[in-house]
Amino acid sequence: MPHAARPTVTLHDVAAAAGVSVATASRVLGGSSRTVAPEYERRVLAAAADLRYTADLSARAMRRVSDAITLVVDDLTTPSMGMIVAAMERRARAAGAFVTVSATRATPERQLETVRLLRALRPRALVLTSSRLVANALEGRLFKELQAYEREGGRVVIVGVAEESFDSIEFDNHGAARTLGAYVAESGHRRVVIFGGAREWANLSARVSGFTKGLVGGGVEDRHIRIVDCEISRQGGFDAARRLVAEGLGETDAVLAVNDIVAIGAMSAFRAAGVRVPADVSVTGIDDIQLAVDVTPRLTTVALPLAQVGAESIRLALAERTAPARLTVRGELVVRDSTADRL
Repeated sequence: MPHAARPTVTLHDVAAAAGVSVATASRVLGGSSRTVAPEYERRVLAAAADLRYTADLSARAMRRVSDAITLVVDDLTTPSMGMIVAAMERRARAAGAFVTVSATRATPERQLETVRLLRALRPRALVLTSSRLVANALEGRLFKELQAYEREGGRVVIVGVAEESFDSIEFDNHGAARTLGAYVAESGHRRVVIFGGAREWANLSARVSGFTKGLVGGGVEDRHIRIVDCEISRQGGFDAARRLVAEGLGETDAVLAVNDIVAIGAMSAFRAAGVRVPADVSVTGIDDIQLAVDVTPRLTTVALPLAQVGAESIRLALAERTAPARLTVRGELVVRDSTADRL
């Protein structure tokens, strides 16, 4: 015959039996760092033993903030993001934390849904990196969710754009592209095509604008700069270059791609069509991923400190915060074999 279930003993029962407040009983039995008078501690422990009180460890674990730092990212498949995540993981493990990752496919609804879910799971910090975030203009509901998460004791770091309300790390995308545009102009190119992307992507818009600024400043006439939208992928670069060849390159002597992956796709299409890089057309990218030195010809690009940004985002996530920190990282021009002088 089954035994009757033992009545559940609560923390309130222990506190009442010991003649102390629930808060005092909780500090004794919950392992709090706050000091409790020895007499009260003995009474609580005795009452807990007499009543056979067992703490609900699973509930306590659910209430506890974890050591996880969660990265919320548009797309995990890009090489540049892989470099950032790898650096985050190394820095976090060195600090005794660990990194989890959630992809949102760059949709605001998915970003909001993900942050709401993560608030319930209570990671130690959230690092958001998105090309669609506009500086100082996080979408209203997402902004409120992030503020609520910080009020609950979490930490938010935004990677990719400057954001006044949270710690943020911004790439100087405009400056990187301007430097590259100026180099292409100064090396004699005068008919340039820019392979860009959707205008709502803040980083890509800044790069297209920077390319144009650098080219015009270096002597290229604005009417000789053409902007072609393409999917931001290797296939997107391949397709854009194939269309360009089909239409006729004419006097086009340089293609500036908004990132290395697009540039590598473009070089592949040019090679398939018998267009020589850089003898017929120079090609450049931005990021300096590993593939940039593995392709033939090696890609001229602007190296962004992606690993540094990954490590720095973890440092900010774990540091004591006084006021929101805003960091800007800049790139460095790396001239390789995919460009040639036209002087």
